[in-house]
Amino acid sequence: MAGHQLSGLDVAFLCLEGETSPMHMGAVVVFQPEAPVDPARLAALLAERAAKIPRLRQRVTPTLFPPGGAAWTEDPDFDPGAHIRVHRLGEFYEEDPLASYAAEWIEKPLDLDRPLWELRVVTGLPDGRFALLLKLHHAFTDGAGAFAVAVGLLDELPGARAIPRPSAPSAAPRSRNPFDLIKGVISEAGENAVIASAILRAARPFPVSPLAAPASPSRRLSFVRLDLGDVRQVRRAHGGTANDVILAVLAGALREWMANQGRRVDGRPLRALIPVSTRLRDGGSGANQLSAYLCELPVHLEDPVQRLREVRAAMNRHKAAGPLAGAGAVPVLAGRIPPQVHRLATRFAGHAAGLLFDTVITNVPLPKLPLTLDGSPLREVYPLVPLAPRNALGIAAAVYHDSVHIGLQVNGAAVTDTGSLRDAVVKSAAALYEQSL
Repeated sequence: MAGHQLSGLDVAFLCLEGETSPMHMGAVVVFQPEAPVDPARLAALLAERAAKIPRLRQRVTPTLFPPGGAAWTEDPDFDPGAHIRVHRLGEFYEEDPLASYAAEWIEKPLDLDRPLWELRVVTGLPDGRFALLLKLHHAFTDGAGAFAVAVGLLDELPGARAIPRPSAPSAAPRSRNPFDLIKGVISEAGENAVIASAILRAARPFPVSPLAAPASPSRRLSFVRLDLGDVRQVRRAHGGTANDVILAVLAGALREWMANQGRRVDGRPLRALIPVSTRLRDGGSGANQLSAYLCELPVHLEDPVQRLREVRAAMNRHKAAGPLAGAGAVPVLAGRIPPQVHRLATRFAGHAAGLLFDTVITNVPLPKLPLTLDGSPLREVYPLVPLAPRNALGIAAAVYHDSVHIGLQVNGAAVTDTGSLRDAVVKSAAALYEQSL
């Protein structure tokens, strides 16, 4: 059965895949049931719902044309239950048993010969809570698309019908006027040249990054929950968006953490790659519809308010220029490169990521609707972004109801203690809040 073609960016994520650089996203979602749950029943319910989502039944199949390309095709042996397992946390003392188990699970690559997703139902949490762990390959979709998949697994809500469900991508309409086609090709070539030039100018000389890490399959996780009311108070006092405040908090946390590790913080700023969805701007057929900004994180500044001002100014400049103007638009350029080029060069280019950025920080959009699974309310949701090759850490945030949930994923060979990083985030948020009263 012929399937829908993967875009150049989708293929790029497949080409970056490796034992030490698995390219799947993740999420740890915690629910609070009113009564004890039956994990086998939850797994069966999730399998039933997964079977109704067409994209979850598909796997990647190589294509003859274009050379090096791939397409999504129906898996003739698809069994949703084979992608779902249950686990009960042990009773031995661990500081955060859910994070420890999720780290062991998230570090294992997905099987590229099967549909590219996995679920775990985890019980044994305090107060009778349970967690749903989601693993989804980045070739499948971006963060916004991953949320659409998750909505299909949760309980139906009247307002959820307005949320886009995952479906096969459709090609953008093309003009039949040959002059319009020529103008489009010339315009895209000009954009590509601008992006490529910006990337070359932004590349930094060796030594590359203070957060560089050795290639390692080991991962560690930590979860942080901040009060959304505190973030709003900072916005009222100093302006900016909620995302600006979160970035400023993370800049302060990285400053604190690096200083505690004996690393210099008074040199150049750290640089974060911040993904930006282009779904409202781009009618392209790729499952991933992304650009990004390269934002300087002012870890060299001691004053938390000044850090926020610097972040706000930088993000305003990026937004004014647009998602196609800077070196951060690497995903856009990758989406326009033929698949066979990705097969040859993407792995090498991925290992040079440190020339451009030190870490990836993403903010995953979530609805304001109250979400449930089998009637149990969703209480916490911690997204996880894959680590770029040789990056020490990746950070993902999501705002849900009255909290900001932050998922920290680190290279286990480079960072042995995530507790100090988690504590640094809390301390940085408190310092900025205190300056806002």
